[in-house]
Amino acid sequence: MLALKNTSGSNLSVFNHEARLMGTEFEISVVGDNHAWANDRINSAITEINRVEKLLTAFGDDSEINAVNGNAGVRPVKVSGEVFRLIDRALKISDLTHGAFDITYYSADKLFIDNNYNTPVNTIPYSVTKTNYKGIALDAQNCTVFLKEKGMRISLATVAKGYAADRAKYLMQFEGVSSGVINAGGDILTWGTQPDLEPWTPATACPGYNNKYLADHDISNMTLAASFNKEIAAKQTGLKGGFVVSAIKSVNVLSPSAEFAGALTSPLMAMGINAGLYLVNRLNQVGCVITDDQNRVYTSNGIKTA
Repeated sequence: MLALKNTSGSNLSVFNHEARLMGTEFEISVVGDNHAWANDRINSAITEINRVEKLLTAFGDDSEINAVNGNAGVRPVKVSGEVFRLIDRALKISDLTHGAFDITYYSADKLFIDNNYNTPVNTIPYSVTKTNYKGIALDAQNCTVFLKEKGMRISLATVAKGYAADRAKYLMQFEGVSSGVINAGGDILTWGTQPDLEPWTPATACPGYNNKYLADHDISNMTLAASFNKEIAAKQTGLKGGFVVSAIKSVNVLSPSAEFAGALTSPLMAMGINAGLYLVNRLNQVGCVITDDQNRVYTSNGIKTA
């Protein structure tokens, strides 16, 4: 646990703690005036993140996701209200992005998902044409999830980290933390203000943040999530990689919800610059910054990069 003293003259400090959770590095920071109190709040957040990881895992005999997947094409499976609502929101994002975001895959595919909640990557090409979120049937009255085809599977890896961060923030706010930061593997969620009452920026919430376009942008009570095109990065460093399907180099999304911000980054990259900006400009309280492979910067309405 570290206490980073401020120079504002107040008795508030930023107490933070780093831990590896859900396969990624989390840094949880709390603004307060008492070390023991802050430590207890951070421990509550860690406990909640671990709870979400267990809830959303596709591994284990007691896993709800595993039960849904195991009964694909057979029968609906009753799940908890929390899991049901998360899947329902994921399907709404799929509709919003016209299928660019999709939590489904097929068991015959070579899908690399580990138990550390790393994002699914490298499915075989056949999965792209076969995967379809519309094959998920939800019954709100009975709280059941049914995958219509045998072999169909779902993974919540793309939303789990953001959802866990949102839940940890909510729990700490409930316990009286009025200001803080959760850095979930580079996705930055903030609320309240710094000890000197100044708003959080990426540079103050995450020292060393190297995105010059957003470093000083006010992100208080927002999440800043990022996604990078690894194929373009490999090409620019002279490495041999796959076929580059997008001119987008990176996407940064601002949203009040870490779950939504994290879920939207990869679809925006897949949709392309114009379609991505058009989508974001239709959404309330959501913004984005897109950088192409020539380092040209494109912003949604309301975001200034200078």
